[in-house]
Amino acid sequence: MVDRNDLRQQLTDAFEGADYPVNGPMDLVPALPNGPATTFESGDVSFTAMELNAQAGGSQSFPYDSVDNLVDDIMDGLEDEGYLD
Repeated sequence: MVDRNDLRQQLTDAFEGADYPVNGPMDLVPALPNGPATTFESGDVSFTAMELNAQAGGSQSFPYDSVDNLVDDIMDGLEDEGYLD
């Protein structure tokens, strides 16, 4: 089972160092500790930043002025795709 709070914190930690506002996914890559290969894991769910963009990217609405708004949309996208049951 996915721990939503843990996953949200992982995403926040990874993306908070981006230079906001961000205008697209490529603006987030420099903030990631391992670039697109940065991995997020919680419970039985695991995905890289690249997979995250492919799976939940449709819920993102760039530009973003803050990490909180970005992470909210990512979490919504993961829920829509069935990752957060």
